[in-house]
Amino acid sequence: MIKLVVGAATIEDLLDWQSRHMGPDDPWILRTRMTPKRADELIDGGSIYRVFKGVILCRQRILAVDTVGEGAAARCQITLDKQVVRVAPTPRRAFQGWRYLEPRDAPPDLDVEAFGDVPEDLARQLREAGAW
Repeated sequence: MIKLVVGAATIEDLLDWQSRHMGPDDPWILRTRMTPKRADELIDGGSIYRVFKGVILCRQRILAVDTVGEGAAARCQITLDKQVVRVAPTPRRAFQGWRYLEPRDAPPDLDVEAFGDVPEDLARQLREAGAW
């Protein structure tokens, strides 16, 4: 699954928001209006890929997909693994809501040991120069 990040420009912003709004033992819950029809596939090893300013930068493994409430008040809660995995920066056009991302189209995880923790601004500049 792929989803735009709203209100955070970097992975660090997202992690900072999480630390300010959730306790250390609280699950990371993503709330959305509609429950995905392919929820079983998502919890069977699926991840949510996060798009920051037109670029996929990270993912989190999906642990559970639950519908809460009934009728018009029903909403979806997606429980995510707290570990945020950086992925190869991949451009993505804007869209609303979320979209399914086929495994063959998912960006590979970054090898932090090989690349180090590359600052996002430097990674963007390298992509724009065609060096990454």
